[in-house]
Amino acid sequence: MIQVLETHTAHAQAAGLRGRARLAYDRFLDELAHSGCAALGYRVTGPEPLPRLCVKHLRGPDRVVVAFPSEDVVWVLLVGPHDDDPGLDLYEALYEMAGVRPRLSEKRTKPRCCTDTEGTVPPLVDEHLVDDLVIRARALARARRR
Repeated sequence: MIQVLETHTAHAQAAGLRGRARLAYDRFLDELAHSGCAALGYRVTGPEPLPRLCVKHLRGPDRVVVAFPSEDVVWVLLVGPHDDDPGLDLYEALYEMAGVRPRLSEKRTKPRCCTDTEGTVPPLVDEHLVDDLVIRARALARARRR
């Protein structure tokens, strides 16, 4: 069983999900706890640390971004829509939180989340970087509320 943790930001974002979107998120959390990286879709393309972060499409435009500091612990960093409005877009929030963004010319390849052929080994992120991302997620949530 994998320990699933949510940033304060992701928890607040998930609390805003309703109906089928909330059901999809709850199912995802269960699957993530049991299956780890196999429950996810793909890794983010771009400069470090983006390729070590994984995404899951939930329902419609809703996405979840996670990071694995170890094979048995995963942090849910952000939950939200992939939207044309930069103020709502999950990826814009992710790039701001990570302090990097893909180049416009960079092709997005969306490699599988798991780094092995059996689908069990997640891309690991340094624990200090995860701590930093968790702190930045909280700061980002405060800034966006203003």
